[in-house]
Amino acid sequence: MKLGVNIDHVAVLREARQVNDPDILQALYVACQSGADQITIHLREDRRHIQDNDVTNILQFSKVPVNLECSINKKILDIVSKARPHRATLVPEKREEVTTEGGLDVFAYENEISYAIEQLHDAIIPVSLFIDPSTDAIEQSKKLGAEMVELHTGLFANLFAMLHSSLPKSNHSVKELEFPRYELSDRLETALEELKLSARYAKELGLEVAAGHGLNYHNVDEIMQIQEITELNIGQSIIARSVFTGLREAIQEMKRVTRR
Repeated sequence: MKLGVNIDHVAVLREARQVNDPDILQALYVACQSGADQITIHLREDRRHIQDNDVTNILQFSKVPVNLECSINKKILDIVSKARPHRATLVPEKREEVTTEGGLDVFAYENEISYAIEQLHDAIIPVSLFIDPSTDAIEQSKKLGAEMVELHTGLFANLFAMLHSSLPKSNHSVKELEFPRYELSDRLETALEELKLSARYAKELGLEVAAGHGLNYHNVDEIMQIQEITELNIGQSIIARSVFTGLREAIQEMKRVTRR
């Protein structure tokens, strides 16, 4: 299992004070030295964390492949095409969201995604689509020309946290998931089954399969059991753990958990 370490949250902390501390390149070096198989970053339209020069520097100095997440905005795609990362992952993006919520709507934006993939392919950049787990979305991703899909694990992660952690007792409880425990358990099982079916179908269609969003040290074992998934992209939980353990240990611990 390959581990893509998302270092966006290091840039979030840097941008909070508008100083170059913590240094995103230092995070890159530590991640590479600690066993990251890939570096994942997201160049958002609002530039809330990763900046244009970060993309340039990370691509120049990374010792491992870089997965650049981006929207289908034409100006962003022009930057990505010029930068030529090892892979581009197309994701949905809303200015008001805290983080990417939900997968890319591969039906409503069929034409825009098709053009985006064509542009990226012209720049010799492989493309992954960040989608919700469904066989319809998988089939459409294949039709649009993507080489890979990344299954959005947000619903699974939220259900797992509502069932197995103190999240329901906190100010961050997921209101729409405040169900009795037996119902949470049933919904969690359904969400996991949807991930399994989607991963299996994607593999049958010849697509590579990754997974990400909300994965952490506690819930990742469930995803590890899905043999068709060969890559995980994890960020927030690693950076959060690093506050207490240091980034090197946090990454190495996740590598141990995801070893397969």
